[in-house]
Amino acid sequence: MTSLPEPAVLVLEDGTRHVGRAYGALGTTLGEVVFATGMSGYQETLTDPSYAGQIVLQTAPHIGNTGMNDEDPESRRIWVAGYIVRDPSRVVSNWRANASLDEILIQDGIVGISGIDTRAITRHIRSAGSMRGGIFSGEAAGLDAEEHLRIVREAPEMAGQNLSSQVSVEVATVTTALGEKIGNLAVLDLGVKQATIDNLAARGFEVHVLPQSSTFADITAIDPVAVFYSNGPGDPSASDAQVAVLREVLDAKLPYFGICFGNQLFGRALGLGTYKLTFGHRGINQPVLDKATGKVEITAHNHGFAVEAPLEGSFDSPEGYGKVEVSHVGLNDNVVEGLRALDIPAFSVQYHPEAAAGPHDANYLFDRFRDLVLASQKDAK
Repeated sequence: MTSLPEPAVLVLEDGTRHVGRAYGALGTTLGEVVFATGMSGYQETLTDPSYAGQIVLQTAPHIGNTGMNDEDPESRRIWVAGYIVRDPSRVVSNWRANASLDEILIQDGIVGISGIDTRAITRHIRSAGSMRGGIFSGEAAGLDAEEHLRIVREAPEMAGQNLSSQVSVEVATVTTALGEKIGNLAVLDLGVKQATIDNLAARGFEVHVLPQSSTFADITAIDPVAVFYSNGPGDPSASDAQVAVLREVLDAKLPYFGICFGNQLFGRALGLGTYKLTFGHRGINQPVLDKATGKVEITAHNHGFAVEAPLEGSFDSPEGYGKVEVSHVGLNDNVVEGLRALDIPAFSVQYHPEAAAGPHDANYLFDRFRDLVLASQKDAK
């Protein structure tokens, strides 16, 4: 007879407690508790570097039935600080799987909890906002409630944290262009995903993934035809160095495309402010309006911060980069989901057009970037 997993406790900073069963590694983990609404793609979610520092709750109740494989990871490891599921699958039933989810959670040292009411926690966060939390299992589960809460409340808040250095590559890597080569593309790795690199290479870019600490001189050393800022974790207001480098990129009139964190840093480079969302957007079912076409796209999101900008019409960049407009708007809450500069070759979106687990409505943005670079090359001749 199989014994039940050891007890585990989830504690939120407002004192809310949920007792369940350990899932993954045993121990203590702390982070910002957030929920992800995707019904599939948990492997891509777990290996998305943008989730560093966050304890991710899956709103889909049944997780793990397709196991884990070597083809779908978005990066070199699992990055979530912790994992919350309601009903972990007891068996793996997919021909591509070579390990179970809980085996990989243990391998990467990810502390999780299962068997709790994830719907109740989601509704609580949906009202009160994302907050710090901790998962305690093994010996740590036996600590008294006051000690659990003290530990959680002493953990750092997400606001003000610069986490890109934790997830970025330390040395540059290069992915060869597929088909006819357009030129070298400098990708500043703030937490880039493999699907992004693959999509850029498929458009003819030789993709040079550079450490997040790279200077403008490091970027120009590869003779780039364009610059790309990736997704990533943390507070955009804590990334002054990357914003300063981006302004040098814009001053040089190099074509620029940014996604997610790269959208927030583009906003800051233009002179706009950013702010923390109450509970953020996470999942693969977020409706966004492309104002240029009038089409509504279902998109993949993972962001807890957003850019402040007027939604209608164009406006002057406070930093002197000409006219700018909001290109995409989130239809659930009117959050800025994209920016387009009208006088320099630069644009960005707040979501993930690569969306390896789907949907693929926004994949055309990589083509838009390719066309922007080709047009800039033509104008330069």
